[in-house]
Amino acid sequence: MEFCPKCGAMLLPKDGVLKCNSCGHEKNLSDNDQYEVSEEIKESDNIKMLGEDVDVRPTTTETCPECGNDKAFYELKQTRSADEAPTRFFTCTECKHTWREYD
Repeated sequence: MEFCPKCGAMLLPKDGVLKCNSCGHEKNLSDNDQYEVSEEIKESDNIKMLGEDVDVRPTTTETCPECGNDKAFYELKQTRSADEAPTRFFTCTECKHTWREYD
């Protein structure tokens, strides 16, 4: 991939030259240069969907008051004034029960 030395846009191959669609700069291609532009998406480029139940929140060891499970997702939120500690919210990884703790 080459870029235009004048404006920085990508140079695209057309009729044996690389041409800038922004400013019109052209660069001749030698016989050894091979360029190909394709909009085809290869299978390896596809996005893999992991599903709806994938949760990327951090986890901690915390006992759920509902089911006794010892793993929970957690997040911190500033629910009171800025000079007070944030509130910790936990969500059980098993039963999805949510509870909070204050400092």
